[in-house]
Amino acid sequence: MIAAPGSPKPVLMTHAQMVEKAIRWLRRYRCGVVLSEQACVSGEMPDAIGWKRACHSVLVECKVTRGDFLADRAKPFRMKPEKGVGCERFYFTPAGLVRQEELPVGWGLLELRRGSVETIYSSAKNLRSAVGFQCEMNLLLASLRRVEVRVEPQSITDFLKWKNRMAGYNRGALPEGLAAGEDELNVFLEPDLTY
Repeated sequence: MIAAPGSPKPVLMTHAQMVEKAIRWLRRYRCGVVLSEQACVSGEMPDAIGWKRACHSVLVECKVTRGDFLADRAKPFRMKPEKGVGCERFYFTPAGLVRQEELPVGWGLLELRRGSVETIYSSAKNLRSAVGFQCEMNLLLASLRRVEVRVEPQSITDFLKWKNRMAGYNRGALPEGLAAGEDELNVFLEPDLTY
């Protein structure tokens, strides 16, 4: 619940609206790949998760009520955080819903204040374990498989080579503003020593 300026009546924010704000926040936080509400093998279904360079992941869990936040603690991957995903982990709540001492060790807190996402507490940047990394790979591969099923009869490889089709339609030349695949930078494969 959020109090609107000049109004004593709280404004309700739905979980879906919070997730959309979390996705936009992850993009501003320099995550180039962002997924929301996709399940992984551990049973965890992140509200929003994004990846930066060097496979650095950022998890955002949206909680609109205090009861929802408290219930989250009982999940197996919260009780055994080494099974969880995210190098960085944040709860995202309406302002004032959660106190710092209630956060799991290392977790950050984002709050919705005046319609904007504000970082109240930063997250540790090294929360993901080897098991968590495997769960993230499962989540990414399962998501990629869902895409492949939807682009059939074409293979995902052919679909991803869309620039080849564009060049074919354009008499062998890529349209202006597009770089050839081999000339594209892939920052996700580059090491980043800032973490």
